[in-house]
Amino acid sequence: MEGYKLIRAEKSDRFEPTPSFSTPVKVKENRKVCCLSHFILLSFFTALPRSTLTVTPDSVFTGERVILTCEINSDHSDWRYEWYKDGTEVSERHTVKGNTLTIERSETSDAGLYTCKGHIDGRSVSSQSSSAVYLSVTDLPTSTLTVTPDNPVFTGERVDLKCMIESHSDWRQRNGLTYDRGYDWTYYQTAEWRYEWYKGSVMLQTSERYTVNRDTLTIRGATESDQDQFWCRGQRDERPNSSQSSSVSLTVTDSPRSTLTVTPDSPVFTGERVSLKCEIESYSNWRYEWHKGRDSVMLQRSERYTVNTDTLTIRAVTTSDAGQFWCRGEREKRPNSSQSSSVSLTVKDSPRSTLTVTPYSPVFTGERVILKCVIESHSNWRYVWYKGSVMLQSSERYTVNTDTLTIRGATESDQDQFWCRGQRDERPNSSQSSSAVPVTVKDSPTSTLTVTPDSPVFTGERVSLKCVIESRSNWRYEWYKDSVMLQTSERYTVNTDTLTIRGATESDQDQFWCRGQRDERPKLSQSSSVSLTVTEITHGKFAMLKWKIVEIQILIK
Repeated sequence: MEGYKLIRAEKSDRFEPTPSFSTPVKVKENRKVCCLSHFILLSFFTALPRSTLTVTPDSVFTGERVILTCEINSDHSDWRYEWYKDGTEVSERHTVKGNTLTIERSETSDAGLYTCKGHIDGRSVSSQSSSAVYLSVTDLPTSTLTVTPDNPVFTGERVDLKCMIESHSDWRQRNGLTYDRGYDWTYYQTAEWRYEWYKGSVMLQTSERYTVNRDTLTIRGATESDQDQFWCRGQRDERPNSSQSSSVSLTVTDSPRSTLTVTPDSPVFTGERVSLKCEIESYSNWRYEWHKGRDSVMLQRSERYTVNTDTLTIRAVTTSDAGQFWCRGEREKRPNSSQSSSVSLTVKDSPRSTLTVTPYSPVFTGERVILKCVIESHSNWRYVWYKGSVMLQSSERYTVNTDTLTIRGATESDQDQFWCRGQRDERPNSSQSSSAVPVTVKDSPTSTLTVTPDSPVFTGERVSLKCVIESRSNWRYEWYKDSVMLQTSERYTVNTDTLTIRGATESDQDQFWCRGQRDERPKLSQSSSVSLTVTEITHGKFAMLKWKIVEIQILIK
């Protein structure tokens, strides 16, 4: 270069200029100095600043935060930092702030060799690239969520969700790492992992229907509201400190519907036969269970209950049968259960029948007895009458007239238990049977008829018939000749208990009988008939009778 002389210089060379134009130049061995005639220009070429990259931590698990820091040993502060992974500038998804690159949630794709360098804008000056630092990103232990029974589950079923975290050895093998018993979390797993359960985004706690027991979540009696995405997560104090499962969709399907029908419709009436039928809409091979009441007592075949597969029969229902009934089907295969809604069985007393007897018992032979059956409600009843266990029909002595049974002229053979009940075509189609009413029949007071003089009597004689009733008082007497009641007349005198015939004739010959009547019960007495025989007196007989009378008169005198 014309006018210049080049001399080699080192960084350690010192140059102390003087103000004169004629500047002395020190020349040492291996130095080259460029000098001008009046001015010396000296340029120094300094080595580029060194960059140092640190990665914290340099071995991470997916999801962990990583911070990369680039340090440049320079007094300059206007560095703009550039980041490279495997020789390519890093993705914009990472956060760069000053000399720091932050990976908020690391992924396995973030693993690789990282370098950094600085650049000063406005000058073509860059630092040296840092040495490459390898970032290792390892998968977290895998959590597997299993659901028992298999999806879909049916309403009412018990569902168990189990969170299984991959063993340490399997995890190291999957990530190509050397097995190290010292960090074997399988060995310490029971003590280390804490499990969290999520339904959607809501973390679950033990509740009335959910039971959280470490690695198992139990749902008792699944419902449609349980249908959602479930997932689990394990956490522990040492790294790796988290393991999250994929979500599992729980699908809940209605169990086959059981429909419980009651025949006849509720309310039912005491004494009725009731059938409950359990109908399950789908599937087959069901075994049926029958339950009653809040305590869910399972019913078995008994004296009053008949269980025949899908039908429960109650014979002659009583008020104690009232309550909530429900049925359930069970079978070997899934769906293995089907439960009906409960049905309330209301039992009302059948209309009450009341039997009245007129006159009241005891009745006396010969009395007319009226039994009346009164049913407290409803109408259009047909009445059924019983004496003991025998159903009565109208006969010569019994008259059945709807609600009334009449016994004409009671006798001792009528003494028995009488009861009645009503039947009709509509429900309630039967009344309760009335209480049995005993009809006691006693003999009426006996009437004894005496005739004076003894029969036979003779024409013209005065005849007295006396009616003697063995008990009670205030009798009014009735006198009968055959079937004709006698009144006081020219020849007959009725004087309370005595009938007098004045001057008997052959026409008076007949059956005579008497009966007592009174206002109180017994109102009638019995009577036996007496045959009155009247004989006509002949002349001879009259003479003999006359002499006898004379003899009697003499004796008296």
